[in-house]
Order: sequence, then structure tokens, then C-alpha cells
Amino acid sequence: MKELVYHRLLLPSVARNADRPVATNAGTGESFTYAEHLDRVERLIGGMQGLGIDRGDRFAVLALNSPEYLQLLHAAFLGGGIVNPLNLRFAPRELAHVLRDSDTRVCFVDPVFAPVIEAVREEAGLEHVVLIGNGDVPHTVTFGDLLTADPVLPDEGEETDPVVLMYTGGTTGMPKGVLLDQRAEILNAYHITMTISRGRDSVNLLQTPMFHAASMYAAVGGPALGSHTVILPMFEPAAVMAAVAAYRPTITTMVPTMIGLTMAHPDFRPERLGGLSDLVYGASPMPKALLETLLELYPDMNIWQGYGMTESSSVITVLGPAEHRLGGSYLQSAGYPVPGVELSVQDPLGRPLPMGETGEVCARGGNYMIEYWKQPEATAEVFRDGWYHTGDAGYLDGDGYLYLVDRVKDMIVTGGENVYSSEVENALAGHPAVQQVAVIGIPHEQWGEAVHAVVVLRDGHVVTEEELTVHAREWIAGYKLPKSIEFRTEPLPLSGAMKVLKRELRAPYWEGRERSVN
Repeated sequence: MKELVYHRLLLPSVARNADRPVATNAGTGESFTYAEHLDRVERLIGGMQGLGIDRGDRFAVLALNSPEYLQLLHAAFLGGGIVNPLNLRFAPRELAHVLRDSDTRVCFVDPVFAPVIEAVREEAGLEHVVLIGNGDVPHTVTFGDLLTADPVLPDEGEETDPVVLMYTGGTTGMPKGVLLDQRAEILNAYHITMTISRGRDSVNLLQTPMFHAASMYAAVGGPALGSHTVILPMFEPAAVMAAVAAYRPTITTMVPTMIGLTMAHPDFRPERLGGLSDLVYGASPMPKALLETLLELYPDMNIWQGYGMTESSSVITVLGPAEHRLGGSYLQSAGYPVPGVELSVQDPLGRPLPMGETGEVCARGGNYMIEYWKQPEATAEVFRDGWYHTGDAGYLDGDGYLYLVDRVKDMIVTGGENVYSSEVENALAGHPAVQQVAVIGIPHEQWGEAVHAVVVLRDGHVVTEEELTVHAREWIAGYKLPKSIEFRTEPLPLSGAMKVLKRELRAPYWEGRERSVN
């Protein structure tokens, strides 16, 4: 028998914690023990094999958070296929592209999203749509049907086996696939566990979307430790506060926008979140005023910030509770590298820069992706000279703390989601009235950054902001749409290489701020 290696973290945890709860649906109250969970995972693998899914084949999930979603993720980690978690806010064209591009033939949906998949099913080439739960919605087979299969535990694979194909914003106008192997995901779980102490008695409130890289540690790390994961189907401030009261979680991860919305809710009182011992935020930086309020309200809570990206299986730096309490310049920092990750700030020629000098933030470690799916040139570009080039500009201080000051990539981070400017520009430029368009991120207290478009119209054409937004909605997801559109009569400023000088467009909005990106 082949020795079990570290991407089978679930199996020994089940042996130790068989009768303990692994996951509870905070919406319905349904709960599963570790033993029940593993039985369902193995039956899922058997059922998926009946649909033609085996190790190396992709299967997609478009659904709200649930214990069933966790079971599907663990089916992939145990060799049942490569999971393709779909962004719930993808527009139909994006969904069809992702499903075709990934050669996905089977998609799991819940009743909320079954009609969305049905609308693109033929174009996407799907053979099976598996319904999670019940509902009079289009599907070919149910999740329950698959659970009637005999349990299957595939032979031990290799740590280099691909396990997750996660699509993120694309520079060419469509999402691109980030292919991650077992090693990357499990090393990231180890890195986080070594940094943020957790144990068997931890209760994690999972409220970030399970399609997002920010949720992968909760899916992998917590169950490996024997902890209990309370799963919120979708974020809603009142539901968060109710779950904290009902399940007494010890730790949760939230995008700063989620924290702000919860604290702004009319029923919020400090004690409604006060039972948490640890609060992790990430995916976008925290507005200064909100962070100061959080620190004042919860002097005994451990507050952590994580910085990373989908390509790194999520986290590469963490700012811990001690630095948050020290305050000062630490509150502008993105943190210190987690164990196993090395940082370098480099100039445009790839030469390391001294401490304190600003350049492109580069990183390396075993937690990085295999490739951008079917995009070898893009993969080679980001992995120049053995380093992953993040596209963020920053500097390291004398103690090795990272400070972000700008973004090299033409990307906006809004509410924890990455939006490439080119995606939005391509969608707007297709309107016949548009002569020039540039898209930038501008400060927003709730979302971190907001998508803002600067448009020059063709002579003789008139179009409204609403008309352009409706046009763009056909091509891109709602969260990528510009929140504001500025019409100009003069041409956009250009560099000597005839590229739009976006720094000049951004400058008035970011004047007087500590960062030129949020």
C-alpha cells in the first residue's frame, strides 16, 4: 500500500474525530459528522466516476456555500477530479467561456443557479447538470442520486496532481484559469496554520464565497485539524450576527467590505461579534477609519490581515495582532511573509532593490500555481527568473514588512474581487458611440476601490451613463461594471508609446492618501 502523504490530511482527521461535527449549514441547521462527511465524499467520487469524471477531469460548481460544496472540494482533494469553482457573479458569456475553456462536462448547481447554467448549457457543451438540493429547476441528475453509488477512494496520487482550476480576471477581456496542484494548496494550509494558531476545538464561521481563494484554507485546513466549520450560505449582516450567537465561532474571515456592512447594520452592537477570538480580513485592504474602529471596539480580539492572490493559493503575507495593536506605520503594512514564502522587490529589469525602495513585489515558494490554463506565454511572463511577479508595487522595510504603494498590473480590487481594467474597457469600447475609454480604480470607503470609467465619445454621438452600463452588462459580470462614468471632450492623455497615462487620470482621486491603490 502506498504511504499516505500530506494531501490526504482529511483521512487521519476523520479517524480521530469520527463523531465530531465537521460542517454545519448555518442556514438550515443541517450538520454532518466527520464520518458522515467522508462517506458522502467517497460516494460522490463513485457517482462522479459514473458520469465520466476521473482524476484530471474538470467538474464545475456554481452554488451558494454549503456542506455539499465542502464535500465536492474534498472529493477533488482525494483524487475525484479537478474542481472548477465558478464565480457566482460571472455574466452568462463569462460562464460559457469558462466552461468551454476548461473543457468542463459536468456542473453542480443549486436551485438558485440552475436556471443560469441552463441558459448557457448548450453553448458551454455541458453533458450533465447535477442539482444540489431540491427544486423544480433544470438538471439531469441530483446530488442525492450520486450518493447512492458505492463509495470509492482513489489510489494515492502525487502532490503535483492538479486539484483546483480557479478562474480569475483576464487581461484580454475574459477570465483566465489558475491551475493549482495539491502541493500548492496544502503548503498554503500549512503556512497559515503555522502563523494563525488553531486547533481541534476551533469553530470557524465560513462566510466568504467558497468559489474564492480566500475560502480554501477553511475548506482544507480546518477539517485537517478536526475543527468545526459553520457555513453561511451567503453573506448577509444579520445572518452573520445570528450565526455568531447560535454557534459561538472562534474565528472567521471577512473582506473589509463585509466588516463595514455588518458594523453599519441597524441591529449591530459590539457584542454581536464580540465572541470571536480571531478575525481575519483580506482580499482588499482595510479602510483606515474602519480598522481604527474595529481595534477600539475589540481590544481583546486577535485581528489579522492576509495579503495574497489566487495564483499563490491565497496567502503570502500576514499582519498579526501584535502589529495591529502597535499601530502607527504597521497599519499601512500588508504584513510579513508567512513561513515558506520569500519576497523580493525588483526593478523593471528584475534586479533586487534595497530596503525602502519601491519596485514590483515578487514572491516564490511551493504554494504557487502550475500555470495559467492554456496560456503558456502569460505563465512565462509572470514567472520570470523563477519569481512570481505580483503586479503590485511596494517596498520592504528594514524588518521585512511589506508596504504596497501602487499597482503595476492594470487591475482594480473592489470588494475583494479582482477586476482587470481591460475587461471593462473592452466591454465599453464595443459601444458604437465610444471613441476612447480608460478604466481606473478610485477610492471607495465601502468597497476599497470602485471601478471608474473615463470616456471620450465619437463626434456627433450622444449616450448616457446608463446606456453604456447596460451595454457592458452583456459582456461582463455586475461587479465589474463601472460605478461611475466620466465623459470628456478632450482626448485622453497618452505616453510616448501611445498608451493612456492612467496614473494621471488616477492622481486627483488619490491625492493626499497614504496609498495610490486601496
